[in-house]
Amino acid sequence: MDAQPGDLIEIFRGVYQHWALYIGGSEVVHLTSPAALGNLVGTVRRQKIGEVVDGDPFQINNLWDHRWRPRDRAVVVMEACSMEDEELLYNTVTFNCEHFVTALRYGRPESRQVTTATTIAGATLVGVGLVALGAALFGAMREEDEEDGKRQRRRHRRRRQ
Repeated sequence: MDAQPGDLIEIFRGVYQHWALYIGGSEVVHLTSPAALGNLVGTVRRQKIGEVVDGDPFQINNLWDHRWRPRDRAVVVMEACSMEDEELLYNTVTFNCEHFVTALRYGRPESRQVTTATTIAGATLVGVGLVALGAALFGAMREEDEEDGKRQRRRHRRRRQ
């Protein structure tokens, strides 16, 4: 691996990605998720990258370098190391491991996973809404057609009388 101190490491865990910050010497700093459901506190850990990756595929991914200028690597690493064993509020949507490492590298917490999930959820809701609207319109048109049919039958009966 050709990671430099301050690089972001993306670890593929199946349905989600875990993120860590490479600090050199085959070590990373990362925010662990809460150990128990309902616990809102994660812990900042400093570990060997092999322990964190645990056989899962991973890559260097400084995903926002094209948009934001990374902070000085030495400052990023020093700040990350100073947070070891700190407990931080953890929230899958507003502050997760990806938010943690992007805040260190860029000075702003961002999570592409959350943005992507929100976009998919929004598109799904729009799709469901369109289906419901279509069903409602179809139902209204069908009722209107039935009323027209009844009116025509009444007119036809009146003419025959």
